[in-house]
Amino acid sequence: MSVILITGAGKGIGRAIAVEFAKRRREDFSPKLLLTSRTLSDLLALKKECEALRVETHVLEAELSKLDEVNRIYESALSRFGRVDCLINNAGVGRFKNILDLTEDDYDFTMNTNLKGTFFLTQKVFAEMQARRSGHIFFITSVAAETPFEQSALYCASKFGQKGMLEVLRLYARKCNVRVTNVMPGAVATPMWGEARATLAERMMMPEDIATAVVDAYFQPTRTSVEEIVLRPIGGDL
Repeated sequence: MSVILITGAGKGIGRAIAVEFAKRRREDFSPKLLLTSRTLSDLLALKKECEALRVETHVLEAELSKLDEVNRIYESALSRFGRVDCLINNAGVGRFKNILDLTEDDYDFTMNTNLKGTFFLTQKVFAEMQARRSGHIFFITSVAAETPFEQSALYCASKFGQKGMLEVLRLYARKCNVRVTNVMPGAVATPMWGEARATLAERMMMPEDIATAVVDAYFQPTRTSVEEIVLRPIGGDL
């Protein structure tokens, strides 16, 4: 049994990762999925799809930006399964404006999910993995964790922060056989792009492209850690 917790699972990359894990079900791999997002209707549709592939799937509507909700996510995983074997830190938000137009509300909206919520959920899950000396934690960051984009000051700040956080975590993880993988996608056709997705989709990757790479990394032998995955559209950044 592999217990896989995916945040931001309702749409886009998170949804595709859940479906890809479900599709990989086989005799020696029977995943248990715990899927969270802010929109219950998205989760229920995804649960139906994964269960059609004969994978046990549980969903939890939760807001990662609130610490009591972070605690509820973790306690739900422990009470139901007793552990988390794989955490996919996928939930992420962004507001994209000129740097001079960004507000305190924009700052809190972005940082509370991308940094605060992600940090404290990871902290809880890693403590148990460290004690058990087993586990795998993925961060779906972005090429914006290394590359600045003019309308993305807060998003870049949050993703640069995630990258720093995961690299420190890896120093601890290497001592206890826990794998940490940084996944940095370029432009992917997801709802985050809003109306621009319709005109740019042909130049973007699809969520399934990222999901395949994530699940392949998970299936590497436990002696091997895929530390970083960078994926971009063939034409480069948009």
